[in-house]
Amino acid sequence: MAVPAIGAAGGVNLSQLAAMYREQVADGAAASQAGQGPGAQAAATRGSSFADAIGQGLNQVDSLDRTAADKAVKAATGDLTDVHDYVLAATQAQVATELTTTVRNKALEAFNDIIRMPL
Repeated sequence: MAVPAIGAAGGVNLSQLAAMYREQVADGAAASQAGQGPGAQAAATRGSSFADAIGQGLNQVDSLDRTAADKAVKAATGDLTDVHDYVLAATQAQVATELTTTVRNKALEAFNDIIRMPL
């Protein structure tokens, strides 16, 4: 499932994220009622959809970066008629990259906190 940008600045559409979460919870409840428990199938479904969402988000950030680079070349060569298009594309790519870096740093920080927990 593609996760489009909020306000065209790169990010997550909250209504789609909520729908994806509801779907995963419903899948887990259905598996539990079928006698499978909250076990492997539901966890695999959640894990794969999370990995897909992360992959699609990173592809979207990469796409924004490529678009900004393309418009920068066009602006430098004079092929871009409206310089505002480049400024918007560059800002979108910058914000998306900063958000991705911040989320990565927070995830690593949380992982390190979990690893340091005493048993």
